[in-house]
Amino acid sequence: MNRKTPAAPVRPAEAGFTLVEIMVVIVILGLLATLVVQNVVGASDEARAQTAKTNCTNIAGAVRLYRAKKGTLPETLDALTAKDDKGNSYLEELPKDPWGHDFEIRTGDGPNDWEVISLGPDGAAGTEDDISNKTTKEN
Repeated sequence: MNRKTPAAPVRPAEAGFTLVEIMVVIVILGLLATLVVQNVVGASDEARAQTAKTNCTNIAGAVRLYRAKKGTLPETLDALTAKDDKGNSYLEELPKDPWGHDFEIRTGDGPNDWEVISLGPDGAAGTEDDISNKTTKEN
């Protein structure tokens, strides 16, 4: 009295996806990929700017130590990596900014009027995208 239930027959027309269904899925995936890429690229730019700001602040701290010890600002930032007679330096190495440019020190009129600058993505001094240890991000 063992009766087997016959399997429902599969008709060939119902066996797969239609071309229209596959195209709809591809369009949806393309739209989602576009949204994700836009958000990731924006986050990458913000991360580079924040890294440059952090490096400017760290280098500025080394400049303050140099000034406290020597009584004057360094002529160039390379002076921060030079070893003294005890083999110590203010920085192990001078990093480049996230866009591959060197950091610069700009002096002003007074003894406390100086800043460490990253030239930003365009690599040109004095432009709107320069990042400094003194600048703050305004949102």
